[in-house]
Amino acid sequence: MAKAQTYKKMSFGRALVRYKWLYIMLIPMLAFYLIFKFYPATYLIIAFQDYWPTTGIAGSEWVGWANFQKIFKGTATFSFWQLFSNTLILAIYNLLFYFPIPIILALLLNEVRHLGYKKIVQSFVYLPHFLSWSVIIGLVYVFLGSNGYVNKLLTQAGRANIAPLMDPNWFRPLIVMEVIWKEAGWGTIIYLAALSGVDEQLYEAAVVDGANRWKQLLHITFPAIRGTIITLFILRMGTFMDTGFEQIFLMSNTKNRSLSQVFDTYIYDQGIKKAHYSFSTALGIFKSVISLILVITTNKIANWVGEEGVY
Repeated sequence: MAKAQTYKKMSFGRALVRYKWLYIMLIPMLAFYLIFKFYPATYLIIAFQDYWPTTGIAGSEWVGWANFQKIFKGTATFSFWQLFSNTLILAIYNLLFYFPIPIILALLLNEVRHLGYKKIVQSFVYLPHFLSWSVIIGLVYVFLGSNGYVNKLLTQAGRANIAPLMDPNWFRPLIVMEVIWKEAGWGTIIYLAALSGVDEQLYEAAVVDGANRWKQLLHITFPAIRGTIITLFILRMGTFMDTGFEQIFLMSNTKNRSLSQVFDTYIYDQGIKKAHYSFSTALGIFKSVISLILVITTNKIANWVGEEGVY
């Protein structure tokens, strides 16, 4: 037993030396999580205090659940249920309309047999991911603004101008379409990686049995990524309530404020602009607890139907 343990330790040491550059490459990622994720978590206690920076955590008054009670009671300018419904509706829209798109796109790309054409299409659909939301929203305003290209074309055609950016009914559809355009291509990477591991002999056997491309897709290709879909769906639940601060903040205006005020923007408004640190921290914890419950629930459901889940 002792020899086996020594061998394992030496084996890990050799691996550490041999792949030292891979471990070095992990350092920026670890530093990011330590600085921006784990270290801020040490200040979650201020959600139960009347915190102020000048007095610090040790000198701030302990108020217990008062900040959480304030969330549900609301104020004259803040309605919890409106904030919750705005966030929930956008989250459901993103789940229903965005989540399936990378799967469908990956399945379609997998059916492309011309390698050169496939790479060109992949490059085009990946590209928007690398653009910031400032650039994306800027392009939206260039095309759909009151003096945008769309209105110029409508004017030349003798049609009335449109103002989708000022119409609250267009806010949610535009948010979802922007997310799809920006992230759908990038979301296909994991699915395509899973599809690359499918044994080609399965397709050859299916052809011999008389299966057409559609049946191959249903009985070979899709089952090959079913586990990946379920895993990513569970992980998606962890960010279910994250509707995207930058995008919504840049898209919001006085006309759509009743729909664009979500948890992320309200936490920014209260925590950064108005310095209500304890209240905004309580809001953040509330949002995280909901996501945690969703992750645990979806993972349990996955286990019940025979899938491994994430744990």
